[in-house]
Amino acid sequence: MPDERQPNPLVIGHRGASGYRPEHTRSAYELAFALGADAVEPDLVATRDGVLVLRHENEISGTTDVASRPEFAGRRTIREIDGSPLTGWFTEDFTWAELATLRARERLGALRHASASFDDRYPVIRLRDLFEIIDRAAGEQGRLLRMVAEFKHASHFASIGLPLDELFAAELGAAGWGAGDERLIMEAFEPTVLDELAARGIRGSRVLLVEGSGAPADLVRTDGPAAPAYDSFVTGTGLRALAGRFDGVSVGVPRLLGGHGDARSGTASDRPLVGAALVDAAHAARLSVFTWTLRPENRFLPAPYRRGKGKASWGDWIGAFGDVLATGVDGVFVDHPDLGVEARALAAAPS
Repeated sequence: MPDERQPNPLVIGHRGASGYRPEHTRSAYELAFALGADAVEPDLVATRDGVLVLRHENEISGTTDVASRPEFAGRRTIREIDGSPLTGWFTEDFTWAELATLRARERLGALRHASASFDDRYPVIRLRDLFEIIDRAAGEQGRLLRMVAEFKHASHFASIGLPLDELFAAELGAAGWGAGDERLIMEAFEPTVLDELAARGIRGSRVLLVEGSGAPADLVRTDGPAAPAYDSFVTGTGLRALAGRFDGVSVGVPRLLGGHGDARSGTASDRPLVGAALVDAAHAARLSVFTWTLRPENRFLPAPYRRGKGKASWGDWIGAFGDVLATGVDGVFVDHPDLGVEARALAAAPS
């Protein structure tokens, strides 16, 4: 359930202020807090020597200059990730010392030209660097700032001897965050790693990420075709089953704006819920609800909120953000934290 001591909803800088700077860079995270974010969300992947680094995926050709570095040309390979073959360069094939030589690039460069102008200026950073950024910003601003840590491809990393839960526990201790506290929220698309984090005694909210289709990769590994679909977690029955095991769920914006599934089909207990009905049912089960990702560009807005024809042009983001907030959601991931703060202020203003 929502924490009454925190802003409501939380405005979470998605990979930092990733609408303005290449994601997962020091500049993106520092800017997110400067723009009013209450928390930032790093994606955690591991190096060959067990260092947790911040990248959208363990395949890094789309977010770094690795493909242009001749010394790493031989590292390009094909690997199966979550059941699908993928070609590229993978963090687990590099030491931290090697990754530290790379420079970050804007993942959506064709759309976000301003952010892409910062390509190759910033290095890849580690989780331990982000702990330091959060601690410094909290001291400077005199307020509680949080981390929403996302564990990427945990079952894959565990299968190659790089268990993310174990590595994370060590990083927490080294950063002076102990075993975790109210500053920490942990999320994953795979429920197993969230259970493993709890078993290690790591404190902080644990949130199950719910994809728009398919099933969790860890459960597919163990259960095959019998693995429960993501949709099953956001039915009335599914939400009640998560209560006590996890602290919340995080869903894509389409589930809250009604663009996913059919809220009229099935019974109240077995259909995937959408919109305020999903949030209300989660709250009734004492679960918080987060949503990802609020973005202002037409490309990412549902059709009713688009304005003009340009994909990079900003549409009616105020309307879209406001309608998401009206569902009662507890936290929103935003690429532009200042827009999230503005939308929250507008939603709270007297009518």
